[in-house]
Amino acid sequence: MLLPGRPGIRRRGAAALMALACGVMAPLYAQNLPSSPEGTRSVNEWLTRMHEASRQRAYVGTLVVSAGAAMSASKIWHVCDGAQQMERVDTLTGAPRTTIRRNKEVITFVPEAKTAYVEKRESLGMFPDVLGKPGNQIEQFYSAREVGVQRVAGHLADMVEILPRDALRFGYRIWSERQTGLVVKLQTLGEQGAVLEQVAFSELQLDAPVSMEKLKRLMKDTRGYEVHKPLLRKTTAEAEGWRLSEAVPGFMPMSCHTRETTSAGEPAPGMAPMQWVFSDGLASVSLFVEPFDAQRHTQESAAVVGATHSVNRRVGDHWLTVLGEAPTATLRRFAMALERTR
Repeated sequence: MLLPGRPGIRRRGAAALMALACGVMAPLYAQNLPSSPEGTRSVNEWLTRMHEASRQRAYVGTLVVSAGAAMSASKIWHVCDGAQQMERVDTLTGAPRTTIRRNKEVITFVPEAKTAYVEKRESLGMFPDVLGKPGNQIEQFYSAREVGVQRVAGHLADMVEILPRDALRFGYRIWSERQTGLVVKLQTLGEQGAVLEQVAFSELQLDAPVSMEKLKRLMKDTRGYEVHKPLLRKTTAEAEGWRLSEAVPGFMPMSCHTRETTSAGEPAPGMAPMQWVFSDGLASVSLFVEPFDAQRHTQESAAVVGATHSVNRRVGDHWLTVLGEAPTATLRRFAMALERTR
């Protein structure tokens, strides 16, 4: 992940391309079709099936992201040979942009600026990779409810709702292709089932002839582009002088890194911009900490873009931004719990 303002953290330029927000939409009800023949699955069983499907299938499709009155689309090519996964994502609306991933290695080409950004990410932060490999704790905080079957992009899909057991997280309505388990549509749900954002395939070709070798060549071809590679250093919040005075239930620390300075010398611990990432297995929350700048950091505030909420506040000589796919109240718990240890 990157710090705010960089391509990697601009969630949903897709939802994965999911950047965007969905207004309240009328609930979609499953057609009167038979339920899944496999019978009732647990939350972990559903999520494991979806996760493995994205790792084992080659496909080509068009993703459409809805956010209230806003809509964006992207073309995605995905292939996996068992040892490695590759994806290419081209924006079809807005500024042209191509993102190619090989496992954790990601490069984003911005043709208009002739600029390419190289980074490492667990995924493109995009649907259908929004669902990571589930852990045992998920069932403590989410339950599953099978709804029925619907057609999405010409494919029959099992429809399931992953519902939160508390008010600290959002729910999800997910459609997964019946034969493979591949996620073909996903809605993030707020209070009373309101749809905060939606991403879905408008067309999808399974087992498509996607060439991994071609994607590798495209990924390496940076001729004519100015390449930017952020210098990120793995660390721990404790080493940087930070801690949470109180844990937020269900959210576990996943990673922490700082951005290296380009000037001579290393910054003092706790002064380099830091990103601390938490996850409950589905939702993720990032804490961005940077030195306070009176000219830029003028007012504490909260913001909402679809399912992505953010809050910020001053903590001594630092400025904290908490960003994630979770209710504002959850983010405020993180913000109020972060404290300096030195």
